[in-house]
Amino acid sequence: MTGSIYLLPVTLGGTDFSLTIPSKVLEITLRLRYFAVEDIRSARRYLRALDSSFPVDETTFFELSEHTTDSDVSRYLHPVRNGFDLGIMSEAGLPGIADPGSVLTRLAHLNNIKVVPLSGPSSILLALIASGMNGQNFSFHGYLPVKASELRKKLDELEKRAQSGETQIFMEAPYRNQRMYEAITNTCKSGCLLCIAADISLPTEEIRVATVSKWRKNPPSLKNRPAIFLLGK
Repeated sequence: MTGSIYLLPVTLGGTDFSLTIPSKVLEITLRLRYFAVEDIRSARRYLRALDSSFPVDETTFFELSEHTTDSDVSRYLHPVRNGFDLGIMSEAGLPGIADPGSVLTRLAHLNNIKVVPLSGPSSILLALIASGMNGQNFSFHGYLPVKASELRKKLDELEKRAQSGETQIFMEAPYRNQRMYEAITNTCKSGCLLCIAADISLPTEEIRVATVSKWRKNPPSLKNRPAIFLLGK
């Protein structure tokens, strides 16, 4: 009998699991012994944080990153074909969104393997609903270009789309968030609406919406804080 693949949500940081991870999801997560994860060390730490007695040394972890080859991804399905369930975990939030987990999920569907998505936090959706911006027409762009000239060009494009009524959502590596803020406020027009949602679900959570002109007068402190950026009308 073929096993199933579970898409396992994890916290967005912190250790208050009861706030963001349903008890049934925790139960399923802790019974699995095969995982495909972005970073094996952090996955082991997370499972031990859920339950200090979790047998990490008797558990198999497959690394699933942007560098994983197609042949390795295919190999990860072997235990599932032999009847074992496997969980896919992202570094934060839901797997498959701005995360390489989608590659294994797609391959599972192509091989008629059952995929089970489980409820948990998504910083992207939480930021969107908290922003008050258009939640019926929006686009998520992941990471924007790093090169300054390309970033300005992309932000100009996203601002135009935002002014048409389509909310534009994107993210950046935490250590470059302050640079992203500066690029947005130097590129976008004063009346453009900007939401910055930082440290979502953490005690230090900060979600603010204001025009670019107001942001320029009251800049945030974003260095090394996970954040989601939204442009709207």
